[in-house]
Amino acid sequence: MKITVVGTGYVGLVTGTCFAETGNDVTCVDIDAAKVSKLSGGQITIYEPGLEKLFERNLKENRLQFTTDLAAGVKDAEVIFLALPTPPGEDGSADLSYILKVAEQLGNIITDYKVIVDKSTVPVGTAEKVQATIAKNCKCEFDVVSNPEFLREGVAVDDFMKPDRVVIGTRSERARKVMGDLFGPFVRQGNPILFMDEKSAELTKYAANSFLATKISFMNEIAILCEKLGADVDMVRRGVGSDDRIGKRFLFPGIGYGGSCFPKDVQALVKSSEDADYDFRILNAVMDVNEKQKLFLLPKINAFFNNDLKGKHFALWGLAFKPNTDDIREAPALYIIDALVAAGATVTVHDPEAMENVKRLLGDKVSYASHQYDCLNDADALVIATEWSVFRTPDFEKIKATLKNPLIFDGRNLFDVARMQELGFHYESVGRAASTI
Repeated sequence: MKITVVGTGYVGLVTGTCFAETGNDVTCVDIDAAKVSKLSGGQITIYEPGLEKLFERNLKENRLQFTTDLAAGVKDAEVIFLALPTPPGEDGSADLSYILKVAEQLGNIITDYKVIVDKSTVPVGTAEKVQATIAKNCKCEFDVVSNPEFLREGVAVDDFMKPDRVVIGTRSERARKVMGDLFGPFVRQGNPILFMDEKSAELTKYAANSFLATKISFMNEIAILCEKLGADVDMVRRGVGSDDRIGKRFLFPGIGYGGSCFPKDVQALVKSSEDADYDFRILNAVMDVNEKQKLFLLPKINAFFNNDLKGKHFALWGLAFKPNTDDIREAPALYIIDALVAAGATVTVHDPEAMENVKRLLGDKVSYASHQYDCLNDADALVIATEWSVFRTPDFEKIKATLKNPLIFDGRNLFDVARMQELGFHYESVGRAASTI
């Protein structure tokens, strides 16, 4: 098929590249001329494992093109995906201005039947708004479909190429056939394409992410209780996760969730609930727990240093909100940095992929180390904020020899408490007893 993807952010670039990989002719449109120039020249603009190889191959085979010209980009398209940002407003609602602006433009541009797909995460009722906006000026037939993305940063290519389900919201038989044909190659192993109405599809995305965020916050509450009662959250997690009604995933305690999806989507669903005159009490609690959890390590750090961090220097491993991405949106590491600096401490940071993004955001507020062990020089303690694989089996002797104190505050429970005791570290984590020296 001939496909157009409007927006070359995280979702748009993964979507366009993966559709091209299955033989479709894909044009990606973006208003950012500098970004389009980079992409057209073979320079990928996001970090996502496995994406660069597909991007380069399809660019070379001319199955993937980039342009700033919306009219030219959609002229021959059968399907137009809207993968545009929906940032949260001050009241938590999703900002639909980018989507509706493009919808208005499409109404003046398209001259033959198109399937226009909301790929962005959008509130219930957005498909109706897009339909009405296009229809104001459009003289041809078209359908607006909801097709929410379920891409996990770090494994997005696998998620797209081998989805556990594809959700398509449409009541049009014509659009249903087009979308079924398009996604057929991705579900050959038998995973379902779930057809439903547009509103149900829109709500499915918010419900899924909000439920996962709830699991995370629930386990973080259990971790706090474990510390107060003398239990071990790892043991509890394994016991709970062995129940197949609950499952093992999203039960790891830590310093809260971040990223582009969970914070925004939970907030947006709460706002949608308020607009519908419903108090979604569980999700309000989820957001409250998560905000507090981001600074979970600070009381531990303050207690060790007798509430005086002025002049102390900390090494911090991990800046991205999760491993295998350079995304720092709502990353707990940023909250920890702010709190340490506000208390008079200095911080040197290291992350395998997110350093440039943090430099653009924080500038000289912190120092940057290109190597994880260089980060430790002259540091009073090490703080771990992201569970990158490279941090899981470090050279503990080198850590101990480089730090001023054998002191680690671990927000992701990477290490075994008993082993850290044997190695002579003061080690504090989440929901487990501390190892002391």
